[in-house]
Order: sequence, then C-alpha cells, then structure tokens
Amino acid sequence: MRWDEFAEACPELAIRTQERFSQDEVVMLGTVRKDGWPRVSPVEPDFAAGHLFLGMMWRSRKAHDLRRDSRCVVHSVPTNRMNPGGDIKLYGRAIEVQEPELRRAYRAAIAARIDWAPDEPQYHLYSIDVDTAAHVRFDEGVFETLRWTPAGGLVKEARPSA
Repeated sequence: MRWDEFAEACPELAIRTQERFSQDEVVMLGTVRKDGWPRVSPVEPDFAAGHLFLGMMWRSRKAHDLRRDSRCVVHSVPTNRMNPGGDIKLYGRAIEVQEPELRRAYRAAIAARIDWAPDEPQYHLYSIDVDTAAHVRFDEGVFETLRWTPAGGLVKEARPSA
C-alpha cells in the first residue's frame, strides 16, 4: 500500500518511520540482483504527495534491480553499536514513478531538504508500497518489537532483553 495509506492504517509505526528516515536522511535499500543474490545500497528517502520516494542515480545497479524485480526492503541506518533508535524495516515493492506531477513533488521535496534536485529525466524515481513493517529496539533492558501487516494490524511485544 502507498505511504499515505500505510500511515492511515498504522500511524504509530508510520510516525516513527517518517521521523527516523527524515532525521537520518539516508536508508539502506535491499534489492535482488539479476543473479538472485541480495544487494544493499544507501539511498536518500523523501516524503511527498503521500509517497515515500527513493531517487536513484541514472542507470544505477539498484534501479535496474528494481526494474527487474520490484521486491525490496528499506532499513534504517544504525547510528552505532547500541543503536538506541532501533531498526525500522519496511518490506514491500518499489513502483517506478513516471507521472510528471509526482516527479515534480519529489523534486520539490529534495530541493527543500538539500537545496538541489536532479535534472529531468536523468534519474530513476521509485515510490515504496509497504507490504509489512517493523520497528525493533533494545533499550534499557527491554526488547521491544512492533510488527504490522495488513491482515494482522499492529502487534506490540516487549520483554526483558537477555
């Protein structure tokens, strides 16, 4: 489901995700290479027009991976070994964006964030459709997980960490 639909279905996890991704300004993107092996690449996320956008360099390997197989995972970047913010994980599909109005919305969002935007059409743009999501955190002796699926909704678990 598109980002705005996910945010409506699971606001608690969507708010955490948007705050973290916006703060870090980079995420790790997992794609499937042509030979079936995983590829992990950094990419900058932007939120606009109800979408979670990932812009990519023209003809980048990760963009070609997504053209061939749209399945992906978007993962927060750990800040250090203890990772106090925890891990945000979005599993879903990357949908290539060609619509001019959405590309304009993305370019406005990235320009507002870093005072630069890529030239048209020399970049790849994808919108992430979220299938499942999770936030996992180890903090102050507690192991906390939030998992969301469309069928099961949000499930929260907390237990002492070993």
